[in-house]
Amino acid sequence: MIIVYKYNLIFVAILDKEFTKHNIREEAEKSLDMFYSLYQNEIEDNCMEVSQFFSFKTILLTQIEEYFNRLNERNLELEIGDFGFFTQAIKKLRTNSS
Repeated sequence: MIIVYKYNLIFVAILDKEFTKHNIREEAEKSLDMFYSLYQNEIEDNCMEVSQFFSFKTILLTQIEEYFNRLNERNLELEIGDFGFFTQAIKKLRTNSS
């Protein structure tokens, strides 16, 4: 579980223990920062209408997808290892074939 407290708000991420958690705290902080920057006025006005915040679901989903993509890229790099020139060539082939 990741808990971030900032701006007088609490962000809680509950994750499976098998879930890869590479820089996950930074991701949680980024989520809370984005939420606050989007809804600062509503928060400061003590808005109680939860439907005001539904648009954040899309932003959070995008952030999660980007996180998974970075994890997959990182795992591919770990699988390849570093073989100098060949590592760079393989990376170029993979990015050009996508």
